[in-house]
Amino acid sequence: MVRTILHVDMDAFYAAVEQRDHPEYRGKPVVVGSDPKNGKGRGIVATCSYEARKFGVHSAQPISQAWKLCPHGIYVRPDMQKYARVSARIMRILAGFTDLLEQVSIDEAFLDVSGSRRLFGTGTEIAVKIKYRIYNDLSLTASVGVAQNKFIAKIASDLQKPDGLVVVETGREKEFLAPLAIGRLWGVGPKTEAYLKSLGVERIGQLADLPPGNSVSRMGKAGMHLLRLARGIDDRPVLPEEGFKSIGHEITFDSDTTDPELLKKTLLELTERVAQRLRKNKACARTVAIKFRESDFSTSSRRTTLDSPADTVEVIFPVAVKLMKSLLRHDVPVRLIGVHTGNLELEEDGKQMSFFDRAPRKDRKLAAAMDDIVQRFGGNAITRAALVSPKKPPQNK
Repeated sequence: MVRTILHVDMDAFYAAVEQRDHPEYRGKPVVVGSDPKNGKGRGIVATCSYEARKFGVHSAQPISQAWKLCPHGIYVRPDMQKYARVSARIMRILAGFTDLLEQVSIDEAFLDVSGSRRLFGTGTEIAVKIKYRIYNDLSLTASVGVAQNKFIAKIASDLQKPDGLVVVETGREKEFLAPLAIGRLWGVGPKTEAYLKSLGVERIGQLADLPPGNSVSRMGKAGMHLLRLARGIDDRPVLPEEGFKSIGHEITFDSDTTDPELLKKTLLELTERVAQRLRKNKACARTVAIKFRESDFSTSSRRTTLDSPADTVEVIFPVAVKLMKSLLRHDVPVRLIGVHTGNLELEEDGKQMSFFDRAPRKDRKLAAAMDDIVQRFGGNAITRAALVSPKKPPQNK
């Protein structure tokens, strides 16, 4: 049976939610991200409305640059809890059409509707129904790509944003991809793109038509993977998941810092927040990663795998510190730091997994007690002594 895969991608999701909830924002450039501080802000743009994009604003852009391009825009701090609630409602709508639903981020998902066609119609008809449901129920628009594999569906959903619907008929994948820029291929970063262009390959169709034994095929598995994608071949299944793959937090400093104690204290605070979210979601992490962005915006990361899954600061923080030290360069100012956990293991059907079944550790007892206090009295009711700023002694007069 020929597969029918949909890729559903919300349009400017965070900004669209803000425009929906604030009628006065509609039709105006909205930028969701850090406080621009009149062009002196130090964070980045999370996303922006299509009105803001006309001025050159885009996601992951320094907020200071966004301000220079669009000083008259409406700048909004992200409300992740609200966006998560809206995302959950979107995913419930999608789950009504198939059990084969793979959420890949807060605002996009793949659906395999091959087995749903008898009930809901063709892939195109299902896509139209999904778009209608999302708009009717949530007053938001989504763009949808319909194809016989994930790669083609993903590319298709991005071509006619916002509120787009692009259908690629089976057998026409290569023709569909041929005129597109080579940078659209998954796995083609700046270096690979430069290498391909040095070979005269600027369009996907040019790569697909390369003869056997060419320079790309001699790149090994990576090269063969690119050739398969360029020819529209992608056999990966849609894999239902729990809705998130990682939990993390990061922060941009008001001023670049080289202070190792400030970095360590900030990392502890971020780890505390991550650990709380892990426990709230009944999850444990097998991997820990650190993200660093230096003053020149160069970004690097390190990750490691834990001996056993963890959800407490006592286990995660020492690993995070070790990773941080491997990234920290003497006298090089740090602009952003983040800690992320991945390869999550979750409770299933109310039954705790094996690593919970062991005798409780002291750190888990402490974490449970802290969670109980936070639940009853709020997030500011308790904090670690290491995070409390020392009071200045009174000055003698």
